[in-house]
Amino acid sequence: MATITFDTLKFARRLKAAGVAEKHAEAEAEALAEVFSEALDTRLATKADMARLEGELKLMEGELRLIKWMLGLVIGGISVLILKTFF
Repeated sequence: MATITFDTLKFARRLKAAGVAEKHAEAEAEALAEVFSEALDTRLATKADMARLEGELKLMEGELRLIKWMLGLVIGGISVLILKTFF
């Protein structure tokens, strides 16, 4: 799980200095901290996630290479049959 350092007190003080009401500034700071926390919990990939995906991509790459060869052989076989039929 990733974490982010967010100083809610400093953020609220900045808002107050800009003319925002104290309760409103504190509520915004808390809401923003909550949003950061939720976003990091659900949307950031960890190193383990990246390693798993790399493994899956390598597997898919091998399967794609096999499919290309099989498709080439099928097209070649059909081409030979067509050429044999007409020539």
